[in-house]
Amino acid sequence: MADRKHHTSHEEHLREQRLMLDPMPRGKMNEMVMEAMHTTSWKFWLVFGLLAAIVAYALFYKWGVMILEGLGVAGVNRPSYWGIFLVNTVFWIGISHAGTFISAILRVFKAEFRRPFTRAAELMTTFGLVQAGFSIFMHMGRVWLSYWLMPIPNQRQLWPNFHSPLSWDLLAITTYLLSSTMYLFLPLIPDLAMARDRTPDGTWQKVFYRTLALGFRGTEGEWTHLRNALNIFAFAIIPVMFSVHTIVSWDFAMATRPGWSSTIFGPYFVIGALHSGMGAVVMVLAVVRGTMKNMKYFIRPEHFEAIGKLMLIISMAWAYFFFNDYIVQWYGGDKWTKELLHWHEAGPMGWMWFAMLIFNVAIPWATLWNKKWRSTPWLIFIVGMLINVGMWFERYIIVPISLTINRMPFTWRLYQPGIEVWLGIGTLAFFILLYMTASKLIPLIPVWEVQEGQMAHSLKKYGRETVVTVSELE
Repeated sequence: MADRKHHTSHEEHLREQRLMLDPMPRGKMNEMVMEAMHTTSWKFWLVFGLLAAIVAYALFYKWGVMILEGLGVAGVNRPSYWGIFLVNTVFWIGISHAGTFISAILRVFKAEFRRPFTRAAELMTTFGLVQAGFSIFMHMGRVWLSYWLMPIPNQRQLWPNFHSPLSWDLLAITTYLLSSTMYLFLPLIPDLAMARDRTPDGTWQKVFYRTLALGFRGTEGEWTHLRNALNIFAFAIIPVMFSVHTIVSWDFAMATRPGWSSTIFGPYFVIGALHSGMGAVVMVLAVVRGTMKNMKYFIRPEHFEAIGKLMLIISMAWAYFFFNDYIVQWYGGDKWTKELLHWHEAGPMGWMWFAMLIFNVAIPWATLWNKKWRSTPWLIFIVGMLINVGMWFERYIIVPISLTINRMPFTWRLYQPGIEVWLGIGTLAFFILLYMTASKLIPLIPVWEVQEGQMAHSLKKYGRETVVTVSELE
Protein backbone atom coordinates (compact mmCIF):
# COMPACT_ATOMS: atom_id res chain seq x y z
CA MET A 1 0.00 0.00 0.00
CA ALA A 2 2.84 2.38 0.89
CA ASP A 3 4.57 1.61 -2.40
CA ARG A 4 1.35 2.29 -4.31
CA LYS A 5 0.86 5.64 -2.58
CA HIS A 6 4.48 6.57 -3.25
CA HIS A 7 4.09 5.59 -6.91
CA THR A 8 0.89 7.67 -7.23
CA SER A 9 2.42 10.71 -5.55
CA HIS A 10 5.50 10.43 -7.77
CA GLU A 11 3.32 10.36 -10.90
CA GLU A 12 1.33 13.37 -9.68
CA HIS A 13 4.57 15.24 -9.02
CA LEU A 14 5.83 14.48 -12.54
CA ARG A 15 2.56 15.62 -14.12
CA GLU A 16 2.60 18.82 -12.10
CA GLN A 17 6.18 19.61 -13.06
CA ARG A 18 6.16 18.63 -16.74
CA LEU A 19 3.71 19.93 -19.32
CA MET A 20 4.21 16.96 -21.63
CA LEU A 21 2.96 14.59 -18.87
CA ASP A 22 -0.07 16.70 -17.97
CA PRO A 23 -2.33 16.29 -21.02
CA MET A 24 -5.54 18.21 -21.48
CA PRO A 25 -8.17 17.83 -24.22
CA ARG A 26 -7.28 19.74 -27.38
CA GLY A 27 -10.52 21.70 -27.24
CA LYS A 28 -9.85 22.82 -23.69
CA MET A 29 -6.34 24.00 -24.59
CA ASN A 30 -7.72 25.86 -27.59
CA GLU A 31 -10.25 27.61 -25.35
CA MET A 32 -7.52 28.58 -22.88
CA VAL A 33 -5.34 30.11 -25.61
CA MET A 34 -8.25 31.97 -27.20
CA GLU A 35 -9.34 33.26 -23.79
CA ALA A 36 -5.81 34.57 -23.17
CA MET A 37 -6.00 36.46 -26.47
CA HIS A 38 -9.41 38.00 -25.79
CA THR A 39 -8.97 38.82 -22.09
CA THR A 40 -7.64 42.37 -21.95
CA SER A 41 -7.49 44.48 -18.82
CA TRP A 42 -7.21 48.24 -18.43
CA LYS A 43 -3.56 47.76 -17.48
CA PHE A 44 -2.86 46.34 -20.95
CA TRP A 45 -4.40 49.36 -22.66
CA LEU A 46 -2.59 51.74 -20.31
CA VAL A 47 0.80 50.23 -21.16
CA PHE A 48 -0.18 49.99 -24.84
CA GLY A 49 -1.11 53.68 -24.96
CA LEU A 50 2.06 54.71 -23.14
CA LEU A 51 4.23 52.72 -25.54
CA ALA A 52 2.37 54.13 -28.54
CA ALA A 53 3.04 57.65 -27.27
CA ILE A 54 6.73 56.85 -26.79
CA VAL A 55 6.95 55.41 -30.30
CA ALA A 56 5.20 58.44 -31.79
CA TYR A 57 7.53 60.87 -30.02
CA ALA A 58 10.84 59.05 -29.60
CA LEU A 59 10.87 57.20 -32.89
CA PHE A 60 8.89 59.02 -35.55
CA TYR A 61 8.94 62.64 -34.31
CA LYS A 62 12.63 62.61 -33.34
CA TRP A 63 13.49 60.78 -36.55
CA GLY A 64 11.66 63.44 -38.51
CA VAL A 65 13.63 66.12 -36.69
CA MET A 66 16.89 64.38 -37.59
CA ILE A 67 15.84 64.06 -41.23
CA LEU A 68 15.01 67.77 -41.39
CA GLU A 69 18.10 69.03 -39.57
CA GLY A 70 20.60 66.38 -40.64
CA LEU A 71 22.86 63.97 -38.77
CA GLY A 72 24.51 66.92 -37.06
CA VAL A 73 21.95 66.63 -34.23
CA ALA A 74 23.33 63.16 -33.52
CA GLY A 75 26.55 62.55 -31.67
CA VAL A 76 28.32 60.84 -34.56
CA ASN A 77 31.43 62.80 -35.50
CA ARG A 78 35.13 62.27 -36.06
CA PRO A 79 36.47 59.78 -35.08
CA SER A 80 33.29 57.95 -33.93
CA TYR A 81 31.24 57.92 -37.10
CA TRP A 82 29.35 54.85 -35.87
CA GLY A 83 27.32 55.43 -32.73
CA ILE A 84 24.24 54.09 -31.00
CA PHE A 85 22.56 53.44 -34.36
CA LEU A 86 25.07 50.71 -35.15
CA VAL A 87 25.09 49.53 -31.53
CA ASN A 88 21.33 48.99 -31.73
CA THR A 89 21.62 47.33 -35.13
CA VAL A 90 24.02 44.70 -33.82
CA PHE A 91 21.98 44.34 -30.60
CA TRP A 92 18.64 43.75 -32.33
CA ILE A 93 20.12 41.31 -34.83
CA GLY A 94 21.52 39.44 -31.83
CA ILE A 95 18.09 39.38 -30.15
CA SER A 96 16.65 37.88 -33.33
CA HIS A 97 18.94 34.85 -33.09
CA ALA A 98 17.05 33.42 -30.10
CA GLY A 99 13.99 32.50 -32.15
CA THR A 100 15.96 30.54 -34.71
CA PHE A 101 18.11 28.87 -32.06
CA ILE A 102 15.16 27.76 -29.93
CA SER A 103 12.82 26.81 -32.73
CA ALA A 104 15.16 25.44 -35.42
CA ILE A 105 18.16 23.99 -33.59
CA LEU A 106 16.13 22.55 -30.72
CA ARG A 107 13.65 21.14 -33.24
CA VAL A 108 16.47 19.43 -35.11
CA PHE A 109 17.78 17.94 -31.86
CA LYS A 110 14.21 17.05 -30.77
CA ALA A 111 14.38 18.91 -27.46
CA GLU A 112 10.84 18.44 -26.17
CA PHE A 113 10.86 21.34 -23.71
CA ARG A 114 10.82 23.81 -26.61
CA ARG A 115 7.24 23.07 -27.68
CA PRO A 116 5.15 25.65 -25.77
CA PHE A 117 7.37 28.68 -26.35
CA THR A 118 8.75 28.29 -29.88
CA ARG A 119 6.34 30.88 -31.25
CA ALA A 120 7.18 33.43 -28.57
CA ALA A 121 10.83 33.09 -29.61
CA GLU A 122 10.06 33.18 -33.35
CA LEU A 123 8.17 36.45 -32.93
CA MET A 124 11.29 37.91 -31.34
CA THR A 125 13.23 37.07 -34.49
CA THR A 126 10.90 38.93 -36.82
CA PHE A 127 10.29 41.93 -34.54
CA GLY A 128 13.99 42.19 -33.65
CA LEU A 129 14.97 42.33 -37.32
CA VAL A 130 12.39 45.09 -37.86
CA GLN A 131 14.10 47.20 -35.20
CA ALA A 132 17.50 46.43 -36.72
CA GLY A 133 16.20 47.68 -40.06
CA PHE A 134 14.95 50.89 -38.44
CA SER A 135 18.37 51.43 -36.84
CA ILE A 136 20.14 50.99 -40.17
CA PHE A 137 17.83 53.45 -41.93
CA MET A 138 18.35 55.98 -39.13
CA HIS A 139 22.11 55.65 -39.47
CA MET A 140 21.88 56.36 -43.21
CA GLY A 141 20.50 59.85 -42.59
CA ARG A 142 19.04 60.29 -46.08
CA VAL A 143 16.73 57.32 -45.72
CA TRP A 144 14.88 58.07 -48.96
CA LEU A 145 18.03 57.02 -50.83
CA SER A 146 18.13 53.59 -49.20
CA TYR A 147 17.25 51.93 -52.51
CA TRP A 148 20.81 52.70 -53.61
CA LEU A 149 21.86 49.75 -51.46
CA MET A 150 20.08 47.39 -53.83
CA PRO A 151 21.86 46.25 -57.01
CA ILE A 152 19.19 47.72 -59.28
CA PRO A 153 20.20 48.53 -62.90
CA ASN A 154 19.89 52.26 -63.49
CA GLN A 155 20.98 54.93 -65.92
CA ARG A 156 23.37 56.55 -63.44
CA GLN A 157 25.36 53.30 -63.16
CA LEU A 158 25.15 53.38 -59.35
CA TRP A 159 26.06 49.98 -58.02
CA PRO A 160 26.85 48.85 -54.49
CA ASN A 161 30.44 48.06 -53.65
CA PHE A 162 30.39 44.28 -53.30
CA HIS A 163 33.83 44.41 -51.68
CA SER A 164 32.17 46.07 -48.68
CA PRO A 165 30.73 43.92 -45.85
CA LEU A 166 27.94 46.52 -45.59
CA SER A 167 26.59 45.26 -48.92
CA TRP A 168 26.75 41.71 -47.62
CA ASP A 169 24.73 42.86 -44.60
CA LEU A 170 21.84 43.87 -46.82
CA LEU A 171 21.72 40.47 -48.50
CA ALA A 172 22.16 38.50 -45.28
CA ILE A 173 19.66 40.46 -43.17
CA THR A 174 17.04 40.53 -45.93
CA THR A 175 17.41 36.77 -46.44
CA TYR A 176 17.18 36.19 -42.70
CA LEU A 177 14.08 38.39 -42.34
CA LEU A 178 12.22 36.66 -45.19
CA SER A 179 13.18 33.13 -44.13
CA SER A 180 12.45 33.70 -40.43
CA THR A 181 9.06 35.25 -41.25
CA MET A 182 8.14 32.22 -43.36
CA TYR A 183 9.42 29.95 -40.62
CA LEU A 184 7.19 31.81 -38.15
CA PHE A 185 4.17 31.55 -40.45
CA LEU A 186 4.34 27.83 -41.28
CA PRO A 187 3.71 26.40 -37.78
CA LEU A 188 1.21 29.21 -37.20
CA ILE A 189 -1.18 27.95 -39.90
CA PRO A 190 -2.92 25.22 -37.80
CA ASP A 191 -3.46 27.63 -34.92
CA LEU A 192 -4.79 30.30 -37.27
CA ALA A 193 -7.24 27.69 -38.58
CA MET A 194 -8.23 26.95 -34.97
CA ALA A 195 -8.80 30.66 -34.31
CA ARG A 196 -10.78 30.90 -37.57
CA ASP A 197 -13.13 28.10 -36.51
CA ARG A 198 -13.66 29.68 -33.06
CA THR A 199 -14.28 33.25 -34.23
CA PRO A 200 -17.86 34.47 -34.90
CA ASP A 201 -18.87 35.13 -38.50
CA GLY A 202 -19.12 38.67 -39.76
CA THR A 203 -16.13 40.02 -37.83
CA TRP A 204 -12.87 41.35 -39.20
CA GLN A 205 -11.03 38.79 -37.09
CA LYS A 206 -12.84 36.01 -38.98
CA VAL A 207 -11.70 37.44 -42.31
CA PHE A 208 -8.16 37.89 -40.91
CA TYR A 209 -7.87 34.29 -39.71
CA ARG A 210 -9.60 32.81 -42.75
CA THR A 211 -7.21 34.62 -45.08
CA LEU A 212 -4.04 33.64 -43.24
CA ALA A 213 -5.11 30.04 -42.54
CA LEU A 214 -4.97 29.34 -46.31
CA GLY A 215 -7.91 26.94 -46.16
CA PHE A 216 -6.16 24.58 -43.71
CA ARG A 217 -8.52 21.76 -42.66
CA GLY A 218 -6.17 19.39 -40.88
CA THR A 219 -6.19 16.55 -43.38
CA GLU A 220 -3.46 13.93 -43.29
CA GLY A 221 -1.92 15.28 -46.47
CA GLU A 222 -1.80 18.84 -45.11
CA TRP A 223 -0.08 17.69 -41.90
CA THR A 224 2.46 15.71 -43.94
CA HIS A 225 3.29 18.71 -46.13
CA LEU A 226 3.51 21.00 -43.08
CA ARG A 227 5.93 18.73 -41.19
CA ASN A 228 8.10 18.24 -44.27
CA ALA A 229 8.24 22.01 -44.83
CA LEU A 230 9.15 22.64 -41.18
CA ASN A 231 11.96 20.09 -41.31
CA ILE A 232 13.36 21.65 -44.49
CA PHE A 233 13.20 25.17 -43.04
CA ALA A 234 14.69 24.07 -39.72
CA PHE A 235 17.81 22.73 -41.42
CA ALA A 236 18.02 25.54 -44.00
CA ILE A 237 17.64 28.49 -41.64
CA ILE A 238 20.40 27.42 -39.23
CA PRO A 239 23.32 28.31 -41.56
CA VAL A 240 21.52 31.57 -42.43
CA MET A 241 21.39 32.41 -38.71
CA PHE A 242 25.12 31.82 -38.29
CA SER A 243 26.01 33.67 -41.49
CA VAL A 244 24.07 36.83 -40.58
CA HIS A 245 25.94 37.67 -37.39
CA THR A 246 29.23 36.46 -38.85
CA ILE A 247 28.84 38.98 -41.66
CA VAL A 248 27.90 41.66 -39.10
CA SER A 249 31.17 40.89 -37.31
CA TRP A 250 33.06 41.30 -40.60
CA ASP A 251 31.87 44.91 -40.72
CA PHE A 252 34.37 45.42 -37.91
CA ALA A 253 36.93 42.64 -38.30
CA MET A 254 37.78 43.51 -41.91
CA ALA A 255 38.80 47.01 -40.92
CA THR A 256 42.37 47.73 -39.85
CA ARG A 257 41.39 49.79 -36.83
CA PRO A 258 42.86 48.92 -33.40
CA GLY A 259 40.71 46.45 -31.51
CA TRP A 260 38.74 45.35 -34.56
CA SER A 261 41.22 43.38 -36.63
CA SER A 262 40.33 40.02 -35.07
CA THR A 263 39.81 36.64 -36.70
CA ILE A 264 37.66 35.42 -33.79
CA PHE A 265 35.00 38.12 -34.19
CA GLY A 266 32.77 35.74 -36.21
CA PRO A 267 32.09 33.11 -33.51
CA TYR A 268 32.40 35.77 -30.81
CA PHE A 269 29.54 37.77 -32.32
CA VAL A 270 27.41 34.67 -32.91
CA ILE A 271 27.74 33.46 -29.32
CA GLY A 272 27.09 37.00 -28.11
CA ALA A 273 23.90 37.09 -30.18
CA LEU A 274 22.73 33.84 -28.60
CA HIS A 275 23.64 35.19 -25.15
CA SER A 276 21.46 38.29 -25.49
CA GLY A 277 18.75 36.37 -27.35
CA MET A 278 18.31 33.73 -24.67
CA GLY A 279 18.17 36.43 -22.02
CA ALA A 280 15.41 38.16 -23.97
CA VAL A 281 13.47 34.89 -24.35
CA VAL A 282 13.24 34.31 -20.61
CA MET A 283 12.15 37.92 -20.13
CA VAL A 284 9.34 37.49 -22.66
CA LEU A 285 8.26 34.14 -21.19
CA ALA A 286 8.22 35.55 -17.65
CA VAL A 287 6.07 38.51 -18.74
CA VAL A 288 3.69 36.33 -20.79
CA ARG A 289 3.34 33.85 -17.94
CA GLY A 290 2.70 36.56 -15.38
CA THR A 291 0.34 38.79 -17.35
CA MET A 292 -1.69 36.56 -19.72
CA LYS A 293 -4.48 34.34 -18.48
CA ASN A 294 -3.99 30.53 -18.48
CA MET A 295 -0.34 30.80 -19.47
CA LYS A 296 0.88 29.17 -16.25
CA TYR A 297 -0.41 25.85 -17.54
CA PHE A 298 1.69 26.09 -20.70
CA ILE A 299 4.80 27.87 -19.39
CA ARG A 300 6.10 26.17 -16.26
CA PRO A 301 9.21 26.36 -14.09
CA GLU A 302 10.66 23.41 -16.04
CA HIS A 303 10.94 25.63 -19.11
CA PHE A 304 12.82 28.35 -17.25
CA GLU A 305 15.06 25.67 -15.76
CA ALA A 306 15.91 24.25 -19.19
CA ILE A 307 16.57 27.67 -20.73
CA GLY A 308 18.62 28.60 -17.65
CA LYS A 309 20.98 25.71 -18.40
CA LEU A 310 21.43 26.95 -21.95
CA MET A 311 22.05 30.48 -20.67
CA LEU A 312 24.75 29.23 -18.32
CA ILE A 313 26.50 27.25 -21.08
CA ILE A 314 26.30 30.19 -23.50
CA SER A 315 27.65 32.54 -20.82
CA MET A 316 30.67 30.29 -20.38
CA ALA A 317 31.21 30.16 -24.14
CA TRP A 318 30.93 33.95 -24.39
CA ALA A 319 33.51 34.38 -21.62
CA TYR A 320 35.89 32.07 -23.49
CA PHE A 321 35.62 33.99 -26.77
CA PHE A 322 35.83 37.37 -25.01
CA PHE A 323 39.05 36.57 -23.20
CA ASN A 324 40.43 34.80 -26.26
CA ASP A 325 39.97 38.00 -28.25
CA TYR A 326 41.26 40.18 -25.42
CA ILE A 327 44.40 38.21 -24.59
CA VAL A 328 45.49 37.78 -28.22
CA GLN A 329 45.25 41.53 -28.82
CA TRP A 330 46.95 42.31 -25.52
CA TYR A 331 49.92 40.10 -26.43
CA GLY A 332 49.92 41.28 -30.05
CA GLY A 333 52.31 44.13 -29.40
CA ASP A 334 50.46 46.82 -31.40
CA LYS A 335 50.90 50.13 -29.60
CA TRP A 336 47.48 51.55 -30.42
CA THR A 337 45.62 48.35 -29.62
CA LYS A 338 47.21 48.26 -26.17
CA GLU A 339 46.24 51.90 -25.71
CA LEU A 340 42.66 51.02 -26.67
CA LEU A 341 42.50 48.08 -24.24
CA HIS A 342 43.77 50.35 -21.47
CA TRP A 343 41.14 52.93 -22.48
CA HIS A 344 38.42 50.25 -22.17
CA GLU A 345 39.37 49.52 -18.57
CA ALA A 346 40.63 52.86 -17.23
CA GLY A 347 39.04 55.43 -19.54
CA PRO A 348 36.00 57.56 -18.78
CA MET A 349 33.71 54.65 -19.72
CA GLY A 350 35.70 52.03 -17.82
CA TRP A 351 32.73 51.39 -15.53
CA MET A 352 30.86 50.03 -18.56
CA TRP A 353 33.62 47.49 -19.27
CA PHE A 354 33.47 46.10 -15.73
CA ALA A 355 29.64 46.17 -15.70
CA MET A 356 29.67 44.17 -18.95
CA LEU A 357 31.74 41.40 -17.34
CA ILE A 358 29.65 41.38 -14.17
CA PHE A 359 26.32 41.19 -16.04
CA ASN A 360 27.44 38.72 -18.72
CA VAL A 361 29.65 36.41 -16.69
CA ALA A 362 29.63 36.89 -12.91
CA ILE A 363 25.87 37.09 -12.32
CA PRO A 364 24.87 34.20 -14.65
CA TRP A 365 27.57 31.97 -13.16
CA ALA A 366 26.56 32.89 -9.62
CA THR A 367 22.85 32.19 -10.10
CA LEU A 368 22.15 29.80 -12.96
CA TRP A 369 24.06 26.85 -11.47
CA ASN A 370 21.27 26.43 -8.90
CA LYS A 371 18.21 24.55 -10.17
CA LYS A 372 15.81 26.28 -7.79
CA TRP A 373 17.06 29.74 -8.72
CA ARG A 374 16.96 29.22 -12.47
CA SER A 375 13.43 27.76 -12.13
CA THR A 376 12.16 30.94 -10.46
CA PRO A 377 10.57 33.13 -13.18
CA TRP A 378 11.12 36.55 -11.56
CA LEU A 379 14.75 35.76 -10.71
CA ILE A 380 15.70 34.47 -14.14
CA PHE A 381 13.86 37.49 -15.61
CA ILE A 382 16.27 39.76 -13.73
CA VAL A 383 19.26 37.69 -14.87
CA GLY A 384 18.06 37.88 -18.50
CA MET A 385 17.55 41.64 -18.23
CA LEU A 386 21.05 42.15 -16.82
CA ILE A 387 22.53 39.97 -19.57
CA ASN A 388 20.86 42.14 -22.20
CA VAL A 389 22.13 45.30 -20.52
CA GLY A 390 25.61 43.76 -20.43
CA MET A 391 25.46 42.74 -24.09
CA TRP A 392 24.32 46.25 -25.08
CA PHE A 393 27.31 47.59 -23.15
CA GLU A 394 29.55 45.16 -25.03
CA ARG A 395 28.31 46.46 -28.40
CA TYR A 396 28.73 50.05 -27.18
CA ILE A 397 32.34 49.30 -26.20
CA ILE A 398 33.05 47.66 -29.55
CA VAL A 399 31.57 50.44 -31.69
CA PRO A 400 31.82 54.06 -30.45
CA ILE A 401 34.32 53.60 -27.61
CA SER A 402 36.73 51.56 -29.72
CA LEU A 403 36.48 54.15 -32.50
CA THR A 404 37.81 56.78 -30.08
CA ILE A 405 41.35 55.38 -30.21
CA ASN A 406 42.97 55.28 -33.66
CA ARG A 407 46.45 55.83 -35.06
CA MET A 408 45.99 59.62 -35.19
CA PRO A 409 45.87 60.92 -31.58
CA PHE A 410 44.96 64.45 -32.66
CA THR A 411 41.51 63.12 -33.74
CA TRP A 412 40.68 61.39 -30.45
CA ARG A 413 37.33 62.51 -29.10
CA LEU A 414 34.94 60.77 -26.72
CA TYR A 415 31.61 59.92 -28.30
CA GLN A 416 28.72 61.93 -26.84
CA PRO A 417 25.32 60.58 -28.00
CA GLY A 418 22.63 63.06 -28.96
CA ILE A 419 19.22 62.47 -30.50
CA GLU A 420 20.02 58.79 -31.06
CA VAL A 421 19.27 58.05 -27.39
CA TRP A 422 15.61 58.86 -27.98
CA LEU A 423 15.60 56.92 -31.23
CA GLY A 424 17.00 53.87 -29.43
CA ILE A 425 14.28 54.14 -26.79
CA GLY A 426 11.77 54.34 -29.62
CA THR A 427 12.94 51.06 -31.17
CA LEU A 428 12.66 49.30 -27.78
CA ALA A 429 9.14 50.66 -27.25
CA PHE A 430 8.17 49.66 -30.81
CA PHE A 431 9.45 46.10 -30.21
CA ILE A 432 7.31 45.74 -27.09
CA LEU A 433 4.33 47.36 -28.84
CA LEU A 434 4.54 44.90 -31.73
CA TYR A 435 4.71 42.02 -29.27
CA MET A 436 1.66 43.24 -27.35
CA THR A 437 -0.27 43.61 -30.61
CA ALA A 438 0.70 40.11 -31.73
CA SER A 439 -0.41 38.63 -28.39
CA LYS A 440 -3.98 39.75 -29.16
CA LEU A 441 -3.99 38.75 -32.83
CA ILE A 442 -2.36 35.34 -32.95
CA PRO A 443 -2.06 32.44 -30.48
CA LEU A 444 1.27 32.72 -28.67
CA ILE A 445 1.16 29.01 -27.78
CA PRO A 446 1.41 26.46 -30.63
CA VAL A 447 -1.36 24.23 -29.28
CA TRP A 448 -0.89 21.55 -31.92
CA GLU A 449 2.78 21.17 -31.04
CA VAL A 450 1.96 20.89 -27.34
CA GLN A 451 -0.68 18.24 -28.00
CA GLU A 452 1.67 16.36 -30.31
CA GLY A 453 4.28 16.26 -27.54
CA GLN A 454 1.72 15.15 -24.95
CA MET A 455 0.63 12.30 -27.23
CA ALA A 456 4.24 11.16 -27.57
CA HIS A 457 5.02 11.23 -23.83
CA SER A 458 3.82 8.66 -21.34
CA LEU A 459 4.69 7.16 -17.97
CA LYS A 460 5.60 3.51 -17.67
CA LYS A 461 6.39 1.49 -14.61
CA TYR A 462 9.32 -0.94 -14.63
CA GLY A 463 9.37 -2.73 -11.32
CA ARG A 464 9.24 -0.03 -8.66
CA GLU A 465 10.57 2.67 -10.95
CA THR A 466 8.39 5.03 -12.99
CA VAL A 467 10.07 6.33 -16.16
CA VAL A 468 9.13 8.79 -18.87
CA THR A 469 8.98 7.37 -22.39
CA VAL A 470 8.80 9.29 -25.68
CA SER A 471 7.33 7.73 -28.80
CA GLU A 472 8.29 8.71 -32.32
CA LEU A 473 5.30 10.29 -34.07
CA GLU A 474 5.08 9.98 -37.83
